[in-house]
Amino acid sequence: MKNLEAVIFDWAGTTVDYGCFAPVQAFVEAFKEFGITPTIEEVREPMGMLKHDHIETMLKMPRIREEWKKIYGNDWTDKDVDAVYEKSESGILKILNQFADPKPYVLETIEELRGMGLKIGSSTGYTDEMMDIVVPKAEENGYKPDCWFSADAVGGYGRPYPYMIFKNMQELNLSSVDAVIKVGDTVSDIKEGKNAGVISIGIVEGSSVMALSKEDFDALSKEEQETKRQETRKVLKEAGADYVIDDIRGLLEIIKN
Repeated sequence: MKNLEAVIFDWAGTTVDYGCFAPVQAFVEAFKEFGITPTIEEVREPMGMLKHDHIETMLKMPRIREEWKKIYGNDWTDKDVDAVYEKSESGILKILNQFADPKPYVLETIEELRGMGLKIGSSTGYTDEMMDIVVPKAEENGYKPDCWFSADAVGGYGRPYPYMIFKNMQELNLSSVDAVIKVGDTVSDIKEGKNAGVISIGIVEGSSVMALSKEDFDALSKEEQETKRQETRKVLKEAGADYVIDDIRGLLEIIKN
């Protein structure tokens, strides 16, 4: 791949936190505080969005909306979104330092990308406050991108808006969207990349879409693993991914071709 200058990675589910479990746990517990137990599918569907937008998207889901009306006698309001979000934020801040381990092959792949002269950027659905926990812990564990930006850096316009990518491009002094790859593990990641006009790559294993821990994935038979891969590939391709890779090592094959 000629003229490539940088790769911009997502965090949870892409480079750290195999299976993207920190946000899931926090969202489930937050909704339970309000009498609603969301399904894992409901929690995972908006994954990758700014966390406040994620809560609002869940509240708009027909089943959750009806549950809310049954419990409270009326539809939710913006204040309710804020209230659920505050619960999820306080919950996730307590556990984030436990979910910053790099995924398999991340450290050696990043090293090889840098050896090729590429810069490493990052965007995230986390807030700055959350990243203040994740970033130093990930660095302790060996992973440190050249820069990172949350939606806080771009006026709150998180995914699928493209502005975090553009902010990375500005900070890294990149010449063109044609020189950038975005890698992520959610539909929102893919849309962010497509909206920015960069090459958008979805990652399968350990992704929020697949929604399995490494232990659970490794416990599957070879046939079951491949079925899970195929299901995840389909979601990411339908979201518009230019490429879908099983794990981060697949990025090297794409770049070298």
